[in-house]
Amino acid sequence: GIVYLYSSKCKNMNSKNLGLIVIVLAVLVFGGCACGGYNGLVNQDEKVKLAWANVQTAYQERADLIPNLVNTVKGAANFEQETLTKLVEARSKATSVNIDAGNLTPEKIAEFQQAQQAVSTGLGRLLAVVENYPDLKANANFVQLQKTLEEKENGIRDVRNKFNSAINEYNLKVRSFPMNLLAGMFGYSAKTGFQADAGADRAPEVKF
Repeated sequence: GIVYLYSSKCKNMNSKNLGLIVIVLAVLVFGGCACGGYNGLVNQDEKVKLAWANVQTAYQERADLIPNLVNTVKGAANFEQETLTKLVEARSKATSVNIDAGNLTPEKIAEFQQAQQAVSTGLGRLLAVVENYPDLKANANFVQLQKTLEEKENGIRDVRNKFNSAINEYNLKVRSFPMNLLAGMFGYSAKTGFQADAGADRAPEVKF
């Protein structure tokens, strides 16, 4: 009888220990997955922030080019002052729209995109008007500025595409199971990238 009681007690202890081990292992596995998932989200979020910083830098470089472009053009006789004025105003508004990488809401992205599109429109109009000024088109300084502008526009297209790719990778992780269950707990949600607009997918045509 004593042997039986001892054997039953051992079985009960072993069952409890086994249950405890299973629970501990489950907690460790869940914790490991959660930590790995969180670190992955942080990594993807940092990639988005870096891509956004590159976008802002590319647009700023274009904005920095505009004053020299305007100064070169306004020296031409009877050049359309309205075209220059609108471009300068668009540049001023665009450079005033500063968006923190941690606040990339759809509304903020749309505001930034709209402001920059106004600059693109102004530049396009400027280059179109220049076609009526042969002397200006032959100006060595202006030709160099046109070339630099084309490079900047191509650079903008490139960083925009990379930013959208970073957004897509981030959103894929946030929305994928099981991270979609945990992302909200960690304060992560899907983000919005650039939306297609007229001329956004290509650099303006720059004629020499």
